[in-house]
Amino acid sequence: MNWFSQALRALARNWHIFSLACLATITTFSLIPLPELPLPAGSDKLHHFVAYGTLMFPAALRGKRRWFVLALVYIAWSGGIELIQPFVNRNGEWLDLLANSIGVGVGALIGMLIRRLLLRDASN
Repeated sequence: MNWFSQALRALARNWHIFSLACLATITTFSLIPLPELPLPAGSDKLHHFVAYGTLMFPAALRGKRRWFVLALVYIAWSGGIELIQPFVNRNGEWLDLLANSIGVGVGALIGMLIRRLLLRDASN
């Protein structure tokens, strides 16, 4: 087993720790009040996509049976953040929620694929 497979297995075993840290980081950076409104809306969709894909990846890699419920929780959480952001001098956008949701879906897909292709082969 190579170092990459070992790292993936460690991430899968400790998915909840990584996910909580990632969720706390996303929430903190999303709700830090800004002295002035950020750049025009629409300039940060890739960041949203990557952040929520990273959030979902470990749970899908672990293969939790109820990962779909967790994905819905993450999407609802991101929607809540978007609703709160106007109160901390930020832009709350529906397109951010869409980017977050797509990130959750892609993170889940990549996690499941890696679990099936790499981790299963490494154990055989």
